Amino acid sequence: MNPYYIFNHTKHQRVSDGIIQPLLENRETASHILILVWPQLGDFDSLEYACCLKREAEKLADEKLAIGAVGIGSLSSGKRFCEYTGFPQENLFVDPNAELHCQLNLYSGLNFSLPGLSGSQKAWLNLLLMCAGIGSPGTLGEVFRGYRGDRQAPQFIGDDEMIENKPLPAFKGSFFQLAGGSGFQRPFELATLRLRNMVEVLKNWQTYVPNSAYLTQRGATFLFNSQGELVYEHRDPGILGFAANMSQPLSFLSLWKIDSCM
Repeated sequence: MNPYYIFNHTKHQRVSDGIIQPLLENRETASHILILVWPQLGDFDSLEYACCLKREAEKLADEKLAIGAVGIGSLSSGKRFCEYTGFPQENLFVDPNAELHCQLNLYSGLNFSLPGLSGSQKAWLNLLLMCAGIGSPGTLGEVFRGYRGDRQAPQFIGDDEMIENKPLPAFKGSFFQLAGGSGFQRPFELATLRLRNMVEVLKNWQTYVPNSAYLTQRGATFLFNSQGELVYEHRDPGILGFAANMSQPLSFLSLWKIDSCM
């Protein structure tokens, strides 16, 4: 089924006020519409994607681009997610049972099982296997990129930013200059961000992940023009695979600008 049709007719709960409405409602005046279908709101991918959007927020604010996102979780999950990432509550919707993901036929993750495992235990087993790269292409390479750095990716952490990842001691972002300079993703910089995200989720696990049955579910990105035509889509193949170009996760938005000129 056409994704635009699904987004226009499937209703979800908005985090800002609890109202249940279609994702595309009140976005008709935008030249383009970006819809993000995220995994669990406590997932690495969801949190990191939101961080990428926050970093580009000033650039995106000047454009006629309407952004909407839906993630697996509860209203409480959504509020905590927005409080932590800075993602606007009015742009985030929640889907407690991954029904939208199923409608879009997104990758539900590895489905290996052993006799006697409960649904939750099965989800945890498959999540661990996927973290090891099984049924999750590109995951291990992306994990290693977070440690070795990437000169094709932007700097994540400001020099004056204080990093507090307990039990590690706090330090300033300028510390990463010792690993090779500034203006690009330095060694261990992205890994530090991911560790900070992981600590946040583990401290608030029940809030972020009210139902562990969907731990392995992956998401997708859809970009539409004002006529509802699909300009771009990316379906996540595995964990830490939320973009075709993980060095520049939002580089696909150049297609929007090309499409606007046509």
